Amino acid sequence: MQEIKRVAIKATTQFKAVMAQHFLELDEAARTKNKKVAWCSSVGPAELALSLGFLVYYYENHAAILGTNRTAMDYIPIANAHGYSPDICSYLTSDIGAYLKGETPLTKAYGIEKIPRPDVLLYNTNQCREVYDWVNFYAKEFKVPVVGINTPRTQRQVRDDVVQSVTAQLEEMVPQLEEIAGRPFDIDEFREVLATSRECSRLWEEVLGTAKAKPSTITFSDACIHMGPAVVMRGRKEANEYYRILLAELKERVEQGIGAVEGERHRFYWEGMPIWGKLRMMSDTFGRLKACVSVSTYCSSWVFSGFDPKDPFQSMARAYCSIFIGQDDVGKEDYIAEKVEQFSIDGLIFHDAKTCPSNTNCRYGMADRLSERLGIPHLTINGDLNDLRCFSEEQTITNIEAFVEQIEES
Repeated sequence: MQEIKRVAIKATTQFKAVMAQHFLELDEAARTKNKKVAWCSSVGPAELALSLGFLVYYYENHAAILGTNRTAMDYIPIANAHGYSPDICSYLTSDIGAYLKGETPLTKAYGIEKIPRPDVLLYNTNQCREVYDWVNFYAKEFKVPVVGINTPRTQRQVRDDVVQSVTAQLEEMVPQLEEIAGRPFDIDEFREVLATSRECSRLWEEVLGTAKAKPSTITFSDACIHMGPAVVMRGRKEANEYYRILLAELKERVEQGIGAVEGERHRFYWEGMPIWGKLRMMSDTFGRLKACVSVSTYCSSWVFSGFDPKDPFQSMARAYCSIFIGQDDVGKEDYIAEKVEQFSIDGLIFHDAKTCPSNTNCRYGMADRLSERLGIPHLTINGDLNDLRCFSEEQTITNIEAFVEQIEES
């Protein structure tokens, strides 16, 4: 097997420090009760909780770690035995299974004995309904309240009446969170958190944008790792400080012509969830073929440029209603087409994630429509976000090799 040469990202040291701070703060809060802890879905409404002094724990992030370290398959059957179907979200089943077994990957990574006990559970169905079912399991386990937002899906455009509905739901959360937090809500603190979160979005979007350079500065696998602070620390100044460091390094790569893939010949777009336990294997496969997955829908999920501190509730509602996963196919296809042009993409990679229909977009003809519209080929990879039993490494490598060969011969 050909050795894949990599240019290490120097900012990784700071990345690890920021992520460690996040988890160790949560662990201390859970042990000492010095701060209240809110569990929250990855796509909001974290900023509201932060403005009331909560530390925020993201259960989807914990599930992604289970996928990355390939222990998810140990825990999914436990949740299945507890009545959760093997066909539903493997984030949910692996996380609940790990809880039922009393284990967490945070022990090995940070010496943390167990996940932090929540004081409140937050959710937003803008990405999927599963987060609602997920938090309701823990509500029964920890006997704590659930507070959330129900957001419409498959929107042709973000309608004003939808934004007003979500705005009202956000505002209705405030008295409940005030009571749990034991302190009054301060609109100026909320504005400050939202401004900090918007700056994080701007910096992260600029980081991703450096991949427009030829050769691309980073790969999809790089972005899946380094998006961590944008997920778990947005609204905190530490995340913004980290992305300034990373952005400076990537801009230097652009100036010096340093690419993430040595001898880059092909540039791909990744649509769908990562296959967390195979990030390195996939990166190596593409790298060996001189191909770079330069851009993805997934890693842009934490860009909320619509946040406006002058109108915090309504702008937050509109931003969270505007995420890619909540749009209809027309909006999604227009978005992908724009990215394909901006990043000079040669081919589309669709991940058909077995247990994630909400974030799988190749089941209703989109891949064929986009190939015809854009004049570039597509490849569908069958797998899953966490359950590697749904993934064939040998078949996937063969399919990727054939896809690259098809492009080279065209």
